[in-house]
Amino acid sequence: MNRIITRPAPPLAPGTKPAPGYEVLAHLARTGWLDLYDAWSEERDCRCVVKVLRPDHRHDEQLRDRLLQEGHWLRTFTHPHLVRAYETFDSPEPLVVLETLTGETLSHLVGRLSRGPAAEDVALLGVQLCSAVHYLHGHGLLHLDLKPSNVVVDRGLAKVLDLSVAQPPGIAPPGVGTFSYLAPEQARGGPLSATADVWGIGITLYEVATGDVPFDNGDPMDESDGSDLTDGDDETDGRDDWYPQLEEPAPPIRSRRRLPHDLATAIDSCLRLDPAARPTITELAAALDATLPWQRRHVAPSPTDRRDES
Repeated sequence: MNRIITRPAPPLAPGTKPAPGYEVLAHLARTGWLDLYDAWSEERDCRCVVKVLRPDHRHDEQLRDRLLQEGHWLRTFTHPHLVRAYETFDSPEPLVVLETLTGETLSHLVGRLSRGPAAEDVALLGVQLCSAVHYLHGHGLLHLDLKPSNVVVDRGLAKVLDLSVAQPPGIAPPGVGTFSYLAPEQARGGPLSATADVWGIGITLYEVATGDVPFDNGDPMDESDGSDLTDGDDETDGRDDWYPQLEEPAPPIRSRRRLPHDLATAIDSCLRLDPAARPTITELAAALDATLPWQRRHVAPSPTDRRDES
């Protein structure tokens, strides 16, 4: 019996106008449920990124609401370490317009460096991630998908992408996020708190510093290739319930790379299996900030830094 395979419709062609005032320049990426386009904004006279549902998912009301909610959040939020949304459209098809980011994703950076970045750069990145996450938590949201492909860095400035699985603290089903980066409580399902994002920061810094994730699932997922600077969306979808992070702790980071003791301790503390044993965002930001030379601390102060800089 022959099996009929239905392929999704091709991406929009250059020159297409997906919404008034926007023209497609090129297709950037296709994820499990989204298409992303390099586009031109007539109003702003600049390039931007347009994020729309894939043709085969346009009638999924849950995904439609999810995209529009993300667009609403990113239009409302104002933070130097979060990507900005310019505009959202809910008809005829849901669409979010985001700023175009220069630089590269951390996953690209990790892939092209034979040795990890300097310890100072790892710590500074961590301080910036803490700042963004502190802001999100202050607005009642957990990110829940922090990973290198969801962070773009340009000349030392990091920006966090993709709020597509963000939600308030509370009960979540098993596996919300990306397989190799899930905190144990995300993998297991149940109540989630701010400590899930502490894990996300820690596992991101671990991979940036060492070039590898601490948990190998034996079947690496296809990470964003870096052409998509607004969405590293490769969530778990239909996977079984086996997760290595439920069975064993992460290897100490100094078993993979020599780092200053205090920096290694801070990263390792994020990856404790018990959420209650991890530091708070405030404690983590302070620990990372303390490892930086004084001159670099003021490049991106921690979210709770109240020192007089005059």
